[in-house]
Amino acid sequence: MKRNYIYLVSAAMLALAACTQAQTGETTAESESEEAKAEVVTESESDSVEIDAVTGATNVANSPTFNGLMVVSPSKQVTLSLTMGGKVHALNVMPGSAVSRGKVVAMIDNPEYIELQQTYLEASAQLEYLEKEYQRQRTLVEQDAASQKRAQQAKADYLSMKSRVDASASRLATLGIEAKELATSGIKPYLPVVAPVSGFVTNMNANLGKYLEVGEPICDIIDKSRILLQLTVYEKDLHLMKIGGKVEFRVNGMGKETFAAKIVAIDQAVDSKDYSVKVYAEVSTVRSDFRPGMYVRAKLLK
Repeated sequence: MKRNYIYLVSAAMLALAACTQAQTGETTAESESEEAKAEVVTESESDSVEIDAVTGATNVANSPTFNGLMVVSPSKQVTLSLTMGGKVHALNVMPGSAVSRGKVVAMIDNPEYIELQQTYLEASAQLEYLEKEYQRQRTLVEQDAASQKRAQQAKADYLSMKSRVDASASRLATLGIEAKELATSGIKPYLPVVAPVSGFVTNMNANLGKYLEVGEPICDIIDKSRILLQLTVYEKDLHLMKIGGKVEFRVNGMGKETFAAKIVAIDQAVDSKDYSVKVYAEVSTVRSDFRPGMYVRAKLLK
């Protein structure tokens, strides 16, 4: 009986030891698991810090970028306007058409133009007669065959008509008409409006039958041989802008192809709305498919 008691006590102790060891093993496993998680978190945090550090360094190293538009140099854009109002009788161009210098863009119908030509031709004919009469009276006065008063009157008539001819010729010149050619070509019914420069037609403001007032534009003619970038630069980056600075830019719709430009002007006025300044860069190589108004994104080159 006593031996059985001893066996029971020994079995109980062994069972208790086994349970304690199992709990210790679970605790150890849990501890190892927590340590592993801690290591993973530490490694993940370390990786995150390293990535952030690299990203921050990259952002600092990169040059700032600027949005902008392509524009035509003001010296390469002409607004074709009228110095004499009238109704549009004919149009020889379309928006986007290429025109050469001297080409007739439109014909204007105005009766005053006909009267101006008539005035010039009549005055020119009378001037020729009055000039000969004035010379004849001078000769007679020198020969004491005519009175001084008549010679003076002939001179006054001649000079008065000459000023009238000169005034008519000047008015015709402002319309682009060579007055001396009227003697051979005769009176023209319509006023031709010619292109003063070669380029492309844009901003068309005329159609057949429309009456245009004096100074009202017919269209613009742009010469794309000199294209500028109009970049929007904010105050914080303005110190980076220098005349002669190199710029690299991309054009919206032309993929990743890059082009070069050089800063040629910096506006002195700050926009009161967004506190930005317009900076102008001249495109180094102008392509035929470049057009004013195209969106660009540029950055400075070191």
